[in-house]
Amino acid sequence: MSFRSISEIQQLCSSQSKPFWQVVLETDAEEQGISVEASVSKMQTVWQVMRSSIESYDPDMVSASGFVGPEGGIMDAYAKKGNTLCGPFVSRIVTRALMMGCSNACMRRIVAAPTAGSCGVLPALLYTCQEEYGCSDEEMLHALYVSAGVGQVIANRASISGAEGGCQAEIGSASGMAASALVALRGGSPQQMADACAIALKNLMGLVCDPVGGLVEIPCVKRNVVGAVNALTAADMALAGITSAIPADQVIDAMRQVGDGMSTQFKETSKGGIAVTPRGKELADSLK
Repeated sequence: MSFRSISEIQQLCSSQSKPFWQVVLETDAEEQGISVEASVSKMQTVWQVMRSSIESYDPDMVSASGFVGPEGGIMDAYAKKGNTLCGPFVSRIVTRALMMGCSNACMRRIVAAPTAGSCGVLPALLYTCQEEYGCSDEEMLHALYVSAGVGQVIANRASISGAEGGCQAEIGSASGMAASALVALRGGSPQQMADACAIALKNLMGLVCDPVGGLVEIPCVKRNVVGAVNALTAADMALAGITSAIPADQVIDAMRQVGDGMSTQFKETSKGGIAVTPRGKELADSLK
């Protein structure tokens, strides 16, 4: 998709009297030279893979490095005791974000949304919302199209690559995409979707990419949880009528500026942040 701004999508929604998801869907189909039905079929596959990735999580698996794997199962067991600080709904989101991050590290099938390192944010939220609110699969597809449109704007105006823009470009982008999708799922307006995205991105702006040993495991898996919970709160603020003082497109531009100014040691090089702490170095050395 060639969207360069969220405001562009909003204007099309207004001029064509169509919901956000439909504008994105029809534009996607037109640009790919395929039917709307074919585009929907592809998105159905995306949703099916997201669901199956969560449902097939194996708490006994461990990544090749030995760094991560069982965290999703550990959180699940804790949540089922019923005494979490977050409560059952948020705890399920936390659990599933961990499950997806661990599955990625263990080379299981996931959906990059928008990247493999941020694969847990969107499915953890959407899967749990469908479970909690009884949303139809059609509604989930609509939410995914909203997230896709927002993600395309972020990719075009800023970056979704940790190597280019730091983790704000991966977990941050995923969180902004998910926040907009949640607003859509709850019947919010295009402006509320934009506000949710802007709030989510601002909250994670400047987040560095500092993987221990160069692997998308530490701290990446747990940052999926942060991205998911951040999206949830951003969506609720937007749905409540709280607006972003800075328009979403300008927030994305600021995110690009921050990424461009970020030192290379904080861009997936493992030369800064927790990657070079004493323990981080020990863990990295254990891989040799």
